[in-house]
Amino acid sequence: MIEFEIHARPNAAKNHVGGEHDGRLRVSVTAAPDKGKANKAIQKLLAKTLSIAPSAIELIGGATSRKKRFRIDVSSEVERRLKSELERVRSL
Repeated sequence: MIEFEIHARPNAAKNHVGGEHDGRLRVSVTAAPDKGKANKAIQKLLAKTLSIAPSAIELIGGATSRKKRFRIDVSSEVERRLKSELERVRSL
């Protein structure tokens, strides 16, 4: 498991991961901070950026704050990738 903190910027002009704010990774999303929409958008953007499944990323703190804490279940993602690669190799 890997845990990290981000600084969320909802209602941004574009989706973007990059930069730093108070020692946290800056993540900007176009989604509004309404009923968890921005949190889901951040989760999907992080997953896309890291090339992992969104289900491997979990919001563990800061649901209503700009300062958020996420956890990545590395073991399940590594397992998924290995299985996929093994299937590919077997089909050759």
